[in-house]
Parts: sequence; C-alpha cells; structure tokens
Amino acid sequence: MTKLWGGRFSGETDALMKRFNDSISFDIRLWEADIQGSIAYANALAKAGVITKKEAAALVKGLRAVHREFASGAFVVKDGDEDIHTAVERRLKEIVGDVAGKLHTGRSRNDQVATDMRLFCQSAIENLKSKIELVQAALLAQAERHISSVMPGYTHLQRAQPITFAHWCLSYFWQFGRDAERLEDCAKRTSVSPLGSGALAGNPFDIDRLALAHELGFDASTNNQLPITNNSLDGVSDRDFVAELLFCCALTGVHLSRLAEDLIVYSTAEFGFVTFDDAYSTGSSLMPQKKNPDAMELARGKSGRLIGNLMSLLTVLKGLPMTYNKDLQEDKEGLFDSLDTLGLTLPVVAGAIGTLRVNAHKMHAALDPAMLATDVAEYLVRKGVPFREAHHLSGRAVALAEGRGVGIDALDLDDWHSISPRFDVDIAGVFGYEREAVSYEQSVASRDVMGGTSPRAVKEQIKQAKRWLQTRHRTQVASRKT
Repeated sequence: MTKLWGGRFSGETDALMKRFNDSISFDIRLWEADIQGSIAYANALAKAGVITKKEAAALVKGLRAVHREFASGAFVVKDGDEDIHTAVERRLKEIVGDVAGKLHTGRSRNDQVATDMRLFCQSAIENLKSKIELVQAALLAQAERHISSVMPGYTHLQRAQPITFAHWCLSYFWQFGRDAERLEDCAKRTSVSPLGSGALAGNPFDIDRLALAHELGFDASTNNQLPITNNSLDGVSDRDFVAELLFCCALTGVHLSRLAEDLIVYSTAEFGFVTFDDAYSTGSSLMPQKKNPDAMELARGKSGRLIGNLMSLLTVLKGLPMTYNKDLQEDKEGLFDSLDTLGLTLPVVAGAIGTLRVNAHKMHAALDPAMLATDVAEYLVRKGVPFREAHHLSGRAVALAEGRGVGIDALDLDDWHSISPRFDVDIAGVFGYEREAVSYEQSVASRDVMGGTSPRAVKEQIKQAKRWLQTRHRTQVASRKT
C-alpha cells in the first residue's frame, strides 16, 4: 500500500529506518478508538457536504467490518502497515474500494492519534477505577472484621500508640480513594476532542467539531468549557492528559508499595501479625520452610516502573517545539505498560488482602506498656499540668521503668510520687484497673474523635467508606446510561 505521506518521496525507506519508525507493533491497541473516531469523522464529512451520504454509509459499513475483524482476532497486519491508522485505512480500502481514500479528507494523523489516545485513556481510566475499588473493598471487609483488634501503631517503625487493625486498613482505603478521585479529575481534562485540528492549523472543510465531540462521547462540561480543544496547535501537540494519567498510575503504585511494605513486615516471623494465603505466596528453590510474600514484593517493585514511565514521558515532552513531533510516538508504550502493570497488580493485591489471615493475638502480644506513656501525660493534663511539663514527667517515668527493666505499668505509687506529687492512686486507671492485665483497649477507646482509632469512630469511618463507594457506583452507572 502507498504510504499516506509518500507522494513527495521517490526513494524507498531504509529497512532499519522502517523498523525504527513503525509503531504498529504497539499502537495496534488503539484499533477500537481509531475505528470509533473514523466512523464519527465519516459522518461529519457527510454533514459538511464533503462526501455524499452514500459514500459515508459505505465508509461506516466498511469500518464496522474492520471492527468485527479486530474483535474476532481475524485482522491480519501486513508489511506496509506502519501504524494502526495505516492498517485500518488499508483494510478499509480492500473492503470498500477507492472511496476509502476520502476518509482522510481534512484530517491528519496528528489530530487522529491525539483523538485515539484520548478515547483510549477515557476507557482505561474507568477500568482502573473499578480495579482500585477491588482493593478498597478488600480493605473495608478486613476492617469490618477487626474493629476491636488492637495492634501497635508505628512512627519511624518504632512502637508508638495502640491502634486497631481496622483503623490501619482504612488508612489505605482513603489513600486509594484519593487515587480514584484523581483519575476522575484526570478524566475531565481527557474528555476534550482535538479532532478537526488537522495537522496543526485546523480543518478547512467546515467540520462541526462540537457535533463530532458529542458523537464520540467527549464531555468537558464539568470544566465549564466546550468539549473541544480551543487551539489547533495545542490540540495536536498536547499530551498533558497522558502525563497526568501516568502520574495517577505512579502515585497509585506508590500507595500499593507502601501497603505492600507494611504487610511484608507484618508477615515476618518477628511480627507474625498476618499470614498470606498460599494462593498469593511462593516458596524457595532451596529452603523448604520458606513462604515468601512475593505478591506484595512484586507490587512494591512494580511501583518503580510506574514512576519510570512517568519520568520518561515528562523527559520526552520537556523540549518539544510546537506542534507535533515524532517524539510523541513515545507516549504510548510507557502508558500501555503502566496500565497493564496496574491492571494486573490491583486485582492480585485485592486477592491477597481478601484472603489474608489476621493474627489478632500476635498483634496484641506485641503491645508494650510504654506505648501508654502518652496516656500518662494526658492523665496529668487532665489534672491541670501543662502538656510540655506532663510530657517531661511521663518521660521520666519511662526512664525509671527502663532502668529497672520493668514495664511502666509496674511502677508503684511511691515511684510515681518520686517523679511528681501530681500523680495519685488513680494513675493505675491509665493502665486499666486490673493491673495484671494492661488495658490497651481503654487507650484506643479514648481516641474517639472523628477519624480516630476508637471502635466507635472506626465504625463511623466504615459507614463513610461505604457511602464513598456507593456514590462512585451511582456516578458510574449514571455515566454509562448517558
């Protein structure tokens, strides 16, 4: 097939240059978006009187036939197909004849690929949001089961204060919630049509760009703007939406990595807080006793490639002059890789969390009376002692207990009086009235503000999380109906 751009050239393209230049090996994934855009453009050409309704009908019928071939896996890429656009147009001509040559009237591969990428990204965003919700649902289910399971909370990986496992789960639920919200926001700026921008200067055939945008499902109304690009130069060269989507993928990967790191640590014999199901673990080729958290380690590792794909595109974009440059061909492989990586990682992580065995007794056993030192300071605050002084006095109690090799709860009233006369017999209440069994649950219950770790606050947080998911589902259903 004659190249779309070949009229000015008399020599053959070097074989290695052809291989270097062609993108069909990866941009074939845009086939559905490309055909969707071409069908809409054929109709727009007819409405503008550039082609007849009969010609438009033939083009649409032929494009739908090409769509069926792709959908069934019957489409065959041929040697002259340098990209998805060439491949579709070549096959269309084989089906409908020379009228296929009219489809490209006034349209450039520049605005064509920009449109394809936006359509593709819109679909990808919806897919990612649904998979993020799988992880959120798994975290929420674990939270509901462990509202009262007390564990150490950490800062600097040092025991800090008692919290509940439910509260820990929900901390990640909200991180992934922000990831989904960022994707929703990204979708607004993605849902803008560049079609009709031509190569760079616009379309000369009175194409109705607004009608085209609506037919393709672009809707930027939430941004208080028309769903078309405002400038043809920007329309063909803009890849901000790809960079933004890659950022969303990268930050989701970072959150997955943090979650994985926690669970990897918690699954060690030294902690023993959780046990991974065999379905999400692997063994050692040498050591028979090993059960490795490979699902989490891979989730942690794959965050690196997600960050790398973002950095790669930003580096490509940073020095480009207006308008389209072939460098922009590099916007696809990293994007596809990030979408594939997250598309597989998210369901695996959801499965690993959903089947996770939580060893609540091990969590409770890891609690240390010293973790109630803040409660001791708060005891003094309630007696009118300024917090900075209370903090200092509580620290002296910790040092005294450490010097004796006992827990802070083992100090007697004389010990407390030696630190400050503000301490009284009711200091025992900080540790629970049964001195032989420290009540960490009491400390947890005292953190009863909104967003706190008390069982009551966590139950309310679970209700909020469920409402958050339900709101997303209603929005998605309404969007699909529209």
